[in-house]
Amino acid sequence: MSEASQAAQMNRFLAEVETSAFQLARYAVRDTDEALDLVQDAMFTLAKKYGRKPVSEWRPLFFRILQNRIRDWHRRSKVRRRLFSESVSGGVDRIEQAVDVAAADPMLALGADGAADEVEEAVAGLPLRQQQAFLLRSIEGMSVAETAKAMGCSQGSVKTHYSRALGVLRERLKEHV
Repeated sequence: MSEASQAAQMNRFLAEVETSAFQLARYAVRDTDEALDLVQDAMFTLAKKYGRKPVSEWRPLFFRILQNRIRDWHRRSKVRRRLFSESVSGGVDRIEQAVDVAAADPMLALGADGAADEVEEAVAGLPLRQQQAFLLRSIEGMSVAETAKAMGCSQGSVKTHYSRALGVLRERLKEHV
């Protein structure tokens, strides 16, 4: 395959996954700008390091890279919060730190009966691994094997995280189901 053809295929692939990758990252970090940065970084890494791999390997590789970026972001955030809270006398007002996702992204405010907001909050409130397993399986339509590869864990772990996520979401959203 020619270099131009490979580049065109990569551009098509990245255009296909851009929106869903952004949604996945936004759920995980609850910050639109940070999510955009994470997705852009994952796309750049895929194109630069893995662009010559077979096209069939791109999807799980891309989501694995994105998962790693999200995990790194959470680690850095945890350290920053700890350092910041230790440097401020009397601690940090956790309420002031809370992110209002609906205010950050007005599109989330749509939903006549508020069900969309509740679904958004329920998914965002899942532990990170459950959230990612749920989004990759349900929204991205990945198989258990593809999800395991993307998340860097076993298929059994994916099944466990996904099952637990479904249980939590059913409980939290039972009035809408």
